[in-house]
Order: sequence, then structure tokens, then C-alpha cells
Amino acid sequence: MDSLRYHEESEKRAKGGTMGKSEAETTTKTGTSVADGNGTNELPLPDSVAALSGSSPTVAGILAHNRAFVAGGEYERYETDKYPDKKLAVVSCMDTRLTELLAAALGLKNGDAKIIKVAGAEVAHPFGSVMRSLLIAVCELGVEDIMVVAHTNCGAQHMSGADMIENMRRLGVSDARIEFARHCGIDFDRWLAGFGDTEESVRKSVDLIRNHPVMPPR
Repeated sequence: MDSLRYHEESEKRAKGGTMGKSEAETTTKTGTSVADGNGTNELPLPDSVAALSGSSPTVAGILAHNRAFVAGGEYERYETDKYPDKKLAVVSCMDTRLTELLAAALGLKNGDAKIIKVAGAEVAHPFGSVMRSLLIAVCELGVEDIMVVAHTNCGAQHMSGADMIENMRRLGVSDARIEFARHCGIDFDRWLAGFGDTEESVRKSVDLIRNHPVMPPR
């Protein structure tokens, strides 16, 4: 494959983000059916997905909107395939301010890129889910360029394990469960720590990707 190029982009000074590529099957789910990868056939969803509508007015409203979305064929204008047109993958933050801004800031449209969203835009573990997604993007889906895009004033920047544990307790997680996680080897101070400096965090993620032992040679 052509030379794999890595780009780092740390300071997106705005308040919005990216939808990136939203494949048909993820944009057309309803409480009872989902369009297939080409947005043409309706397939049954598991009962567990449909059941979500009974647990939250927000989810119920979203599912109701989506039924109308599918019935009206509105998904058709988003149809594309699983291969990104720009042969690009972007690792960015899950921040709600980036929901539309990232794609707009990068000039991306549906189908252009694989968008991987994670707290802090961090590739935090060499064999975690973010790195797995990038390897799939490169080895299976034709990606040749990878960008890591962070942003200012990130909510994950100054997290601490202690604060997160207190929030868990406040939300009903028992001390017994917290201690069980510790017994299983979870270091909350490391696992849930913030990243401090944004630019340094981006550099570390890029370095991990660039030097990963099973990433294909550039």
C-alpha cells in the first residue's frame, strides 16, 4: 500500500465537531427495524434495543424520529459504502461541541473518513479499542492517512481517579464494586486520569500510532 501518513492537529479553536461518516446502518435504526448497509432493506432489531424506548423519554423520542426518517427514505441521501472516499481516519474527542464542527472544520462529508471518537482524543492503550479500530481501518478498509484531532477546554483534560470514584459513589456504585475493580487490577488514578497538556497528549497518541508494532509500514 502507499506510504501511510500521520497527521496531528491539536488545537481546534471552535465549539463544534463531527458526525464524520455515519454509515446507513447506524443512522437508520428504529425501535423495530434498521436499514441495511445500503439503506435499502429493513432488518429486525433485538428486543433489547427496542426496549430502550421504555426507559427514557429522550430515547423514545429519538426512536420515534427515526421511524419517520426510515419511512420517508431520508437516509437515501447519506448512502455510501464502508470504504472512506478520502482514505482517511480521524481520532477525535467525544465532546458534544464537536458534533458538527469537526466535519465542517475539516471539510468532510458523509463517506469521506472513518471517525473514531473517544474522551480526550487519546489513543490511551496500544491494544485498546481505539488502536484496534485504526488497525481495522488501515488493514481492512483502505485507510492511508490518520489524523489525531483534539480541542481546547476538553472535559477529560483535568480528570482525576479520585474525583471519578466520588462521582461513581454519588451515582450509586457501591464501594464493594469499586474494590472489586481494584482487585481485578484497575488503577483508577491511571485509568481515569486527565491528560494535562493538549498538544503533548496529541503528540503521544501520534507517536503510539506511528510506532505501533503491528501497524503496517509507512
